[in-house]
Amino acid sequence: METSQRPPRRAGESRWPAAIATLGAIGLYGALPNNLLVGPRYIIPAIELVILAVVVVENPSRMTRESRRSRVVALALTYLILFSNLVSLVLLLRRLVSPSGADQGADLLLAALQVWLTNVIVFSLAFWELDRGGPVMRHHAVRVSLPRADFRFPQDEDRDVSNWRPTFIDYAYVSLTNSSAFSPTDTMPLTTRAKLLMGAESAMALITSVVVIAKGVGSLK
Repeated sequence: METSQRPPRRAGESRWPAAIATLGAIGLYGALPNNLLVGPRYIIPAIELVILAVVVVENPSRMTRESRRSRVVALALTYLILFSNLVSLVLLLRRLVSPSGADQGADLLLAALQVWLTNVIVFSLAFWELDRGGPVMRHHAVRVSLPRADFRFPQDEDRDVSNWRPTFIDYAYVSLTNSSAFSPTDTMPLTTRAKLLMGAESAMALITSVVVIAKGVGSLK
């Protein structure tokens, strides 16, 4: 029984899906209009790229090792992307209600899409980094010794896949469906922090897709 509870021998989860998604979020932020950015255009993206480089050096190809420092740095990167995207959303709302906002419908519509996509990516990263202690622990620790699960995936109910471990793509799907349906679909949040994160993501997505995009489309001439 103990053997069946251990994850299969593997080199660790691939680093690249999460790294590529992070680069996408950084690029989306850097492409926003100047009036939706925090400070000079390249300051935040440059800081994020440096932090990403530090994280990738720790596990360049596979998620095989983790230190307290590397985990703090990885979480700091996620929170920085989340904070800057939240500020951009607030600035976007201010632009929409300003007198000049009516003349920038197309630009604001594109910016809303960028903010929404970044929202999906950054919450994917947050779910991936936090659930059961993060990707390294999920794939290398004995299942019964893992921290409490933040999410209940359908595969968790299937005894035939008891060694299954979610990867970044699974959390990206959770984030995408939560941002689209404004509620959980096939994966349920179990902990308070998971519910708070999913609630925050749904609220930001709702504001972006309903209020912002609707206003942007309405102002198109």
